[in-house]
Amino acid sequence: MIETLKRKKRIIVISIAIIILFIFLIIFYKIFSKNNYKISEIGNNMSSKDIKEIEEYILNISSYEATIEATVESNKNTNKYILLQKYIAPNMSKQTVLEPSNLEGIEITYDGQNLKVSNSKLNISKIYENYEYIVDNVLCLESFISDYKTCKETNNTNLYEQDNNYVFETNILNSNKYREKKKLYINKNTGKPTKLLVQDINEKTLVYILYNEIKLNGLNKNDILAFKMSKPYALAI
Repeated sequence: MIETLKRKKRIIVISIAIIILFIFLIIFYKIFSKNNYKISEIGNNMSSKDIKEIEEYILNISSYEATIEATVESNKNTNKYILLQKYIAPNMSKQTVLEPSNLEGIEITYDGQNLKVSNSKLNISKIYENYEYIVDNVLCLESFISDYKTCKETNNTNLYEQDNNYVFETNILNSNKYREKKKLYINKNTGKPTKLLVQDINEKTLVYILYNEIKLNGLNKNDILAFKMSKPYALAI
């Protein structure tokens, strides 16, 4: 009799454990399915946007971190750079040279008043206080966005589809015949920049920027430095 009761108790305990496990599996499946749906929805979000929504998204980028490969042509030679760029709207930026080796470690930061140029390899730095003039450099994505917004007010921009990209075209403010127009290519599916071209008056590409990696809207102030900037600054070319 006692043995029978013990057997029944074991069966009840096992049955309860199986029921609890079954309930847990159901709850886990629902949570996983819900999260997986959200991930899929986010991943496909850009591909469902039209060209005007992508334009609005790009023009309102709050921050970015990018590794770029920049090829710059002049009358005499062609120079290539690999740069790490960080930017937080409206006015924080940092740029570090990764290649070529003779410039590796150079970092440029501007806070609207002070310009800091440092070299981590040589452990040296120079601060230029109350530095008022900043070169408007074509290597910066934020520089393109600024030009595009300004030219858009006078209907002096163009936006169209080409292959798997949206192409943003704008003139360069205060340009000369050697730097007349910019073209930014945005991947239709991801909504991320793929390349940026700077062309002369004859539409010859003088600066070609390839975005090897870029993360949008994911930085905070600690990723750069708590500097306030009035205009972006980048490596002069």
